[in-house]
Amino acid sequence: MGRKTQIAIVTVVLLLVLGAVAAYAYDSSQDGTIADGVTIGGVDVGGMSEDEAKRAVRRQLLMPLQHSIKVGYDGESWVLPGKTLKLHADVDRAVEAAIEQSREGGLPGRLVRYVTGGSVDEQLSADIAYSRRAINRFVRKVAEEVDREPQDATVEASGSELTVVKAENGRKLRDNLLTRQLDAAVLNARADHTIGARTHFVAPEVTTQEVASAYPSYLTLDRASYTLRLWKNLKLAKTYTVAVGQVGLETPEGLYHIQNKQVEPTWHVPNSDWAGSLAGQSIPPGPSNPLKARWMGIFEGAGIHGTDDIGSLGSAASHGCVRMAVPDVEELYDDVEVGTPIYIG
Repeated sequence: MGRKTQIAIVTVVLLLVLGAVAAYAYDSSQDGTIADGVTIGGVDVGGMSEDEAKRAVRRQLLMPLQHSIKVGYDGESWVLPGKTLKLHADVDRAVEAAIEQSREGGLPGRLVRYVTGGSVDEQLSADIAYSRRAINRFVRKVAEEVDREPQDATVEASGSELTVVKAENGRKLRDNLLTRQLDAAVLNARADHTIGARTHFVAPEVTTQEVASAYPSYLTLDRASYTLRLWKNLKLAKTYTVAVGQVGLETPEGLYHIQNKQVEPTWHVPNSDWAGSLAGQSIPPGPSNPLKARWMGIFEGAGIHGTDDIGSLGSAASHGCVRMAVPDVEELYDDVEVGTPIYIG
């Protein structure tokens, strides 16, 4: 081997050694630099140092997500402040993973990437988290103000008439849907931060069309005109002239129900001053018993019964009960059941 050849070989070896040293030095200089093509939560961190990448992720990803969200419904609105969500991400871990991915492939692979301008093309998650409790509390608050119980159709009574109060549908917040919408808005800085809440209606148990069947019988007593009315399915069926309680012993006003019924009732005399020597006694059916033919109890000893003192009908003459002619009370007895409402006005 000639001297020139030896010199050439040495020169090549030196160049290779120098090249390897230079390559190693360059690669070492990139040790804390993230490779091109790496993103964290959609933020391009290629070419950045560890600290630069952390600042970029916090600035471009987290800060825009710290917004408030407004929910509206029927002219009302509620705001979920961004700070209550306590949004956070493990940025340190994500950046460490980005650097690790940048060192993948070994020195030869990295050298090829340096020379060719290649990229890693790795998309890493930032693992963003936030307070689900805050979301749930907010949804419950909205529901409390939006939800409305349905109102059954019912009847308002006076002494002389019945008025049907129409049923009203209720409404219930679609809380699961709102929760999903909030979750999506929290994690998307470009999302619409005003959400329209949605509801579904809740039907009443008794509709306006059904209310009549809920009241097969109803009684109203107008004390001023001494008139007892029987209503069937909320339509006037019969009118009776009766006697009511005298001054100081008035038939009690208000809404009551038929509590009990009895044929040829026994009179259990109340312990009242007006009862005199009969107070506290039980008087069986017969001439001494003023309760004739039938009894329909209403409230604390007051009730509807027959009387043979038909001259008292159309006046305030009783000790609190409602007196009826015997044929009338027998007819009414068969038309009402225990539980039938009676409004006394």
